[in-house]
Amino acid sequence: METIIIKMTLAESENLSIHYMYNQSKFGNLLLAATEKGVCYAAFDSDQQTALAELKAIFPKAIFLNQSNDLIKNALLVFEKKQAQPILLHIKGTVFQMEVWEELLKIPFGETTTYGEIARRLHNPKASRAVGSAVGANPVSFIIPCHRVLQSTGKIGGYHWGVERKIAILEWELGELRVKS
Repeated sequence: METIIIKMTLAESENLSIHYMYNQSKFGNLLLAATEKGVCYAAFDSDQQTALAELKAIFPKAIFLNQSNDLIKNALLVFEKKQAQPILLHIKGTVFQMEVWEELLKIPFGETTTYGEIARRLHNPKASRAVGSAVGANPVSFIIPCHRVLQSTGKIGGYHWGVERKIAILEWELGELRVKS
């Protein structure tokens, strides 16, 4: 699956129309949102109002449209392993966060890595904690595969949407491999 990040500028983030859709996925209820350029938000949450409130906090000046668009429909195919077209992401973040998220996209489906390995790939081997913070700030859960990052000990570690969900996603990708929690 090819995923392309389009960096959102500050000016863009203050003048957006955002389509959103609350949908059931293999791993629970999911709120997906997209601008006209790409998916800007993906979050698992059992409560639609909580998920929507978090999206609105990230984009306080946006106009929200409770309807899907082609970018959202395309992104939903990732849960069926049927991705035909590239997923376009339109996200905001610091330069460092963008570098980390680009590295996450390089982790092959069904494989994992560590925070330390990502820091080494970014030529900053002492930045494991900063990498962890950037991974945790991922605005498009699952699409940028933050779930594929483990502690150096091989343990799962934290996941914004719950360790059980992270284990379920990894087992789905890895094919019933039992991962250490």
